[in-house]
Amino acid sequence: MPVNPMNRREFMQKSAVTGAAVAAAGTVAAAPAQAAEQKPEKAPLTWSFSILGTTDLHSHVFDWDYYKDAAYSDSKGNKTGVARVATLIKQQREAKGEDRVLLVDAGDIIQGTSLAYYYARVDPITGTDGKKGPKHPMAVAMNHMRYDAAALGNHEFNYGIETLRKFEKQCHFPLLGANALDAKTLRPAFQPFTVKRICVPGAPDIKVGILGLTNPGIALWDKDNVSGKMAFTGLVEQAKKYVPRMRALGCDVVFLTDHSGLDGSSSYGSELPYIENASNLVAQQVPGIDAILVGHTHTEVSSYTVTNEETGKAVVLSEPYCWGMRLTVFDFELELVHGQWKVTSTKAQTLNSNTVEEDAEITALLKADHDLVVTYVNTAVGTCTEDLATAEACWKDTAAMDFIHQVQMDAVKSGLSTADAALPLISVAACFSRTADIPKGDVTIREVAGLYIYDNTLYGKKLTGAQLKDYLEYAAKYYHQVPSGTAVDTSTLTNANNFWDYMYDMAAGVSYDIDIAQAEGSRIKNLTYNGTAVADDQVFVVAVNNYRANGGSGYPHIAAADIAYSSTNEVRQLMIDYVTAKGTLDPATFAVTNWKLTQDGTPVF
Repeated sequence: MPVNPMNRREFMQKSAVTGAAVAAAGTVAAAPAQAAEQKPEKAPLTWSFSILGTTDLHSHVFDWDYYKDAAYSDSKGNKTGVARVATLIKQQREAKGEDRVLLVDAGDIIQGTSLAYYYARVDPITGTDGKKGPKHPMAVAMNHMRYDAAALGNHEFNYGIETLRKFEKQCHFPLLGANALDAKTLRPAFQPFTVKRICVPGAPDIKVGILGLTNPGIALWDKDNVSGKMAFTGLVEQAKKYVPRMRALGCDVVFLTDHSGLDGSSSYGSELPYIENASNLVAQQVPGIDAILVGHTHTEVSSYTVTNEETGKAVVLSEPYCWGMRLTVFDFELELVHGQWKVTSTKAQTLNSNTVEEDAEITALLKADHDLVVTYVNTAVGTCTEDLATAEACWKDTAAMDFIHQVQMDAVKSGLSTADAALPLISVAACFSRTADIPKGDVTIREVAGLYIYDNTLYGKKLTGAQLKDYLEYAAKYYHQVPSGTAVDTSTLTNANNFWDYMYDMAAGVSYDIDIAQAEGSRIKNLTYNGTAVADDQVFVVAVNNYRANGGSGYPHIAAADIAYSSTNEVRQLMIDYVTAKGTLDPATFAVTNWKLTQDGTPVF
């Protein structure tokens, strides 16, 4: 379309008049054979590309449940594993072009399955006895899938910094963590961001800056591994520092991968000055961000928009569930304006991996590793005299949970000083799976591991009787209030206050009732030790996992409590060792019913 509003007819008429006037004046002028026309303005140059995102893969390489020794199954028909995600990624690259697709992860890669444990502890990637260790299956898979970057997740630190660094070296892409700092220098301990280029023929490359942010809760949850070595600041604080730098470097698109949820909440209360789930706050408070890949909370958020309070710009966020069940697709549209690319549209959606089959190349690469782990977890370590299940463990005292308590108390007792050994010893633990089942008969590693699915280590901490009561009152908020005379429905009884099963501790070694007819804070009744009411100033040694001992889930008193015992041995391995050593798992030697639910003093079950 001509810039000059004059059309062709007007131009020709004016040219004819001018030519006649010149001829009348006696001047010979050579009129052009054809009037020059102004060239139409070119349409603006546009381009599109996509960023694909995964998160919380937790070493799920295939659609397999190592604890069940069967394909993964849930009520929604989900499928797991990077092998299926790889198929979705191939489809996206084929549809859009290899040079128009980037691939990013939001963290929690190397922990979460028996496969992860095997390559951290049984045949560690760090090597043993001077021998070089194997390659981590997740590094092999992600390298083959050509990831461009991944954020550090909090579970990356569960096996220690040495294992994490080894995994980092095995990856052909950077592990990003702008708020993971060296404790001494307070400089980034990992690469904060990376810049990728999208090639546009005949035009400047599109520069895509990818900033990685991890979870501040690492300072609590993995205190034993990171204390004095690393420090973790807030996501908002570090994003405010690095986003302007990335823009100053000429990034046309700024993309964040955050191992942090998007509701502004924290499970650890005021234990840390930084928010656990801060991705929405980053989008709201830090200008210059186009989109955020969200992780950590194991939820599916296909597309969520936050308006930046300074610029008014919409920032698109997406969280692709976990374990490879979903793949987020961010689609960007850009326009070249005065030689610079501008984002004109950002959209996000999630794709379900249950719509495709596992990628044959990933299967070929990892099947041997997978088979090795299957053999390992199916190794029998002893027998059990009766079935131990957790189906009712969230509202009844069960032998399955007493097994955990017994192992924890035995381990702590063996490591106490003479003075602390004279104190009463108790245990607290949560039910991590309602489907765990150690069957009567032969017991395998996977069946024991299925009861304790996390890589927690063990502490012994000192609490007074008054503090213990506060601790148990805090745990009791897990139950919805059910007035006396009202029927108790176990399907709606638990998980009040977004207090999930892994957050709910039950105790052994003391006896108590939880009166669900009462208001929160007034539910613990008849708290006794050896038949005597617990005194406020009585001191107990409490066997507790490191996650809770360091402040996880926000329990009162425990994080600041004096330490009587600590160990780097995983509780799960201690349970396996217990069965192996005794040969027989017999609930008659450890199962004691010491707590129950009541309504105004009347037992519920």
